[in-house]
Amino acid sequence: MLLKLLALGGLGYAGYRYYEKNKVDPNGVAFADGQPKGQFRDAGAKATTTNDSMSKTDEALDETYPASDATAKY
Repeated sequence: MLLKLLALGGLGYAGYRYYEKNKVDPNGVAFADGQPKGQFRDAGAKATTTNDSMSKTDEALDETYPASDATAKY
């Protein structure tokens, strides 16, 4: 019984490591190559993976994030 549990745990761990190693983009979907690692990316269409053109409104909103978010300190 114990050997079965150890084998199952090892198989699960190996599967998890394989999954983590083969993620498509570890930095997030919206990040283009060369963007800094972490939670935030540079503003603008060139910092996204699709490099689609943005409207003036979209670009302005993208440039204000996260500064426009409330701090939630009431």
